[in-house]
Amino acid sequence: MTKPTALIAVLAAALLAAALLAAGLSACGGEPAAVAPAPARGERLTVTEVLIDAAKPASAVVASRDLAEARTRIPGTLARLDVREGDVVRQGQVVGVVVDDRLGLETAAFGAQVAAAEAEATRARADLARVQTLFDRGFYAQARLDQARAASQAADAQVRAARAQRSASVETGAQGRILAPASGRVLTADVPVGSVVSGGQSVATITAGPLVLRLELPEAQGRNLRVGQTVALSGEDLPGVTGGAIAQVYPASTAGRTTADIAVDGLASDRVGQRVIVQIPVGQRRALVVPRRFVATRYGIDFVRTIDRAGRVSEAPVQLGGAVAGERVEVLSGLAPGDVVLAPASAAAPERAR
Repeated sequence: MTKPTALIAVLAAALLAAALLAAGLSACGGEPAAVAPAPARGERLTVTEVLIDAAKPASAVVASRDLAEARTRIPGTLARLDVREGDVVRQGQVVGVVVDDRLGLETAAFGAQVAAAEAEATRARADLARVQTLFDRGFYAQARLDQARAASQAADAQVRAARAQRSASVETGAQGRILAPASGRVLTADVPVGSVVSGGQSVATITAGPLVLRLELPEAQGRNLRVGQTVALSGEDLPGVTGGAIAQVYPASTAGRTTADIAVDGLASDRVGQRVIVQIPVGQRRALVVPRRFVATRYGIDFVRTIDRAGRVSEAPVQLGGAVAGERVEVLSGLAPGDVVLAPASAAAPERAR
């Protein structure tokens, strides 16, 4: 055999061996075959933008809906103050006493007038008795008897007038007692004993009526407040209290601010004046919202399973906002309108395998 013929034979054998090797590899599955992804199963939801209530943090103060002032009724010197800040008082309780020495002197003077009037009345009755006796025996005329009777009646009237003046003076002195106008807790009692006070001056401030959270907002935001709106509270400020409702919006604005009262259950009178952070509704805005059950949290990171158009399931980290009514939550980032999300329960098996 010549050299060219032998070279051709070697090449042919090599080509045959390569063909046989390729066929064997193909038969054994050496080349990957295209496999369609398995369809994802479970609850699906297409993400869309919806209108939700917009809220902003604001500061509210625990306050009494009404405040009662324990005021003096007469001028004088504050001789006694029986309450301090924080004390609980009942309506009609004596919280202090004002003393005016002039009232004692006036009462004594009116007492002397009563004694003089009573002595004059006694004399007039004795004169009337003598005139009556002489009239009966025919010594005095009818005119003399009428005169004596009128003098006796005038003396009795003077006694009644003097006694009334003395009673008025005694009652004025009794008005030196300062009474609590309502039942509640004393907020302020800062007038020191021995101070000279005027009539109508307040010596103590007492809570009256239910406790509320009093809120002040700029007029532009206060226009959106409506009675009955729900207000969220921070549980750290008032333990056990998570929310309330707007009970009253005051129609008058002061210095460009609107005032409103928030009714909250569980407020204690020993927290009057405490500031609380509340979330106030200020209108509506568009947001991406998904049910809370579609969100899984691992190692402090929130994930949502998404499905693309090819049916492939993937996990997308998302940033969540606040809770929305109906067990839903706002998604701030990580999703776009039109994305299809899958409930995490349908992908529990892949998660365990991973």
